[in-house]
Amino acid sequence: MKFQFDRPSCQNLRKALRKEWLETNGLGDYASSSLVCCNTRKYHGLFVAELDKPAGRHVLLSTLEESLLMAGREFYFSCRKHPGLYFPRGHEYMQAASVGLWPTFRYRFGDVTLTRELMLLPGRHVLLIRYKASIASPETPPLRLRIKPLLACRNMHSVVRAHEDMDKTASPTLFGISVRPDAQLPALFLQLDSPFTWQAAPDWYYNVEYLVEQERGFAFQEDLFMPGVFEVDLAPGHAVYLTVSTESLQKEHNRHEFDSLWQAESRRRLEEEAAADTLQKHLAREGQRFLTSTPGSGSTTADSIVAGYHWFGSWGRDTMIALPGLTFFAGRQTLGEEILGRTSAAMRDGLIPNVFSADGKHAYNSVDASLWYVWAVQMLLQAAPDRLAFVKEHCWPAIREIIRAYGSGEVPFVRPDVEGFLNVGDEHTQLTWMDAVVNGQPVTPRHGQPVEISALWYNALAFADQLAKSFDEPQWQNSVDQRDRMRTVFVHRHWVTEYRGDYLADVWRDGERDIRVRPNQLFAVSLPFPILEEDNFAAVVSRVRQCLLTSCGLRTLAPSASDYCSLYEGGPEARDRAYHQGTVWPWLLGAYGDALLRAAWDEQGAAYGLLQTLTPLFGSHLGGAGIGSISEIFDGDPPHLPNGCIAQAWSVAECLRLLKKLEKVAPQVYVQWEAALLQGGR
Repeated sequence: MKFQFDRPSCQNLRKALRKEWLETNGLGDYASSSLVCCNTRKYHGLFVAELDKPAGRHVLLSTLEESLLMAGREFYFSCRKHPGLYFPRGHEYMQAASVGLWPTFRYRFGDVTLTRELMLLPGRHVLLIRYKASIASPETPPLRLRIKPLLACRNMHSVVRAHEDMDKTASPTLFGISVRPDAQLPALFLQLDSPFTWQAAPDWYYNVEYLVEQERGFAFQEDLFMPGVFEVDLAPGHAVYLTVSTESLQKEHNRHEFDSLWQAESRRRLEEEAAADTLQKHLAREGQRFLTSTPGSGSTTADSIVAGYHWFGSWGRDTMIALPGLTFFAGRQTLGEEILGRTSAAMRDGLIPNVFSADGKHAYNSVDASLWYVWAVQMLLQAAPDRLAFVKEHCWPAIREIIRAYGSGEVPFVRPDVEGFLNVGDEHTQLTWMDAVVNGQPVTPRHGQPVEISALWYNALAFADQLAKSFDEPQWQNSVDQRDRMRTVFVHRHWVTEYRGDYLADVWRDGERDIRVRPNQLFAVSLPFPILEEDNFAAVVSRVRQCLLTSCGLRTLAPSASDYCSLYEGGPEARDRAYHQGTVWPWLLGAYGDALLRAAWDEQGAAYGLLQTLTPLFGSHLGGAGIGSISEIFDGDPPHLPNGCIAQAWSVAECLRLLKKLEKVAPQVYVQWEAALLQGGR
């Protein structure tokens, strides 16, 4: 899908700054900014590289100050914010922009139209920027392009201030220069495919401001280093290429190779775009952004999942929840199996890492990542029932270890009770996905028996029993009678009856229940082996629909609760308090869809109703926030403004899995809905 923006959309700065584009390369690198290429986050940059040493993503090239020299005048077409003003104001010349195949921006200066395009090369730390001018009048004077690189050279979570302990040298290379202001970071190569002049003019651009960081309560001003100025003639109809890379392109035999690289990659993307002619295929292609290779591995083949852009790394829970939608249900089964294998290898005493680290020093501090691993294996078999032999060889040993470790109480902060349930954590821990902490205290205390942990554990036991029978390993079979007792006890502990409808309490703890209405109860219905009896499915789904379902996902707390937070805004503490206290999460739609269809007497009617509810998410939202992708979270109250990461792995993955399921149960309804959605535009 291609998302196009006209002149009014580009020149309305208030709205354009809220739309962000993202370009990735499968190595963890990215380029990203707002629609008008004015950075609004410290995470924005034209070349943000995922490094092995020092580990993490680093903003190397923040932006460019670009201008067109014509008839003795200089026309700036870049944009930055400084205190009290935007300068330059290049958005005023912007005529159109498109995001899809690659980000493209078109500017007009009288009779001259300038197109600026960029793309990252897959599997290489190389950014290509292409400039091309066209003229409406033969009398147009000669054109010259002026480019000033503005460098940050810092970890993406920080900002930088002008300082003298840096190397300001710009060394000549074939077709350009290299700079290395910080010896801890790799050299940055900037090269042009056309004859150019370079004027060394080291200087600082002070107090560049980032609007979103200011709103988020973080440091929002920094100084950017400008090493010098490129100038190059721009002949109408002929492209000029600028490459930005951590590798010198001297091995490219001549300047024409820059064009060859562009043409080859553009052909690949055009073919890919032609195949992505449906909403599901578009989401599958967007999902590829999250599939990356581990820094320092030397491989260009994806082996991990980035939880979200811009600031998340690889997280165990997110990986397991996103894996089915990004791989098994997106035509990448082999890759999904490889990631399952890597995850199994990283298991320690029954625990999947909560945070994966490139150096192997993973963090093991969640109680549910391992249980989501079991679910991911179930989804593999749901998508490919013939892969049972793979599961036996590569996944069954890990599942056995999970069952053993959790059941024996060897997992830290996990204690089985006499009924077979798991007590997790204490008043100081946050071990489930609702893990926000403020001033050292959990915002949503969920120690005890959280409803989804009990549901995931029951599901794991039942699945292990099924596999043990298939593999003829009776020692791993568990008692059906015991599981039946667990179902009875579960209802006794969690079932809440009130005049507005029955539902499940969120946590049971030492005889007391947290009866606030939360979406976690859905997993008692949605998982392949539901712990809840079928007669109770409809009540749970109905209560969630009434209190939590929105057009963008599910609220994390019902608005009737006294501690409900309607908006996700303010500084870090305010946002952390709202994170799971009403904020809407799209990833929960996968579980909601599973539960809805399981409880429905009219599946097609239920599918139609859900699709109609979610039309804004798959329509207008895809053209806003993170253009083409699905955000991490939304405000609890209308108009449900997007927030958090502009592109979140499990949001995209679970929405794709949901759409595939809805299409399967109601194909005619789905086709009509998608046709109307695409015809209506975004």
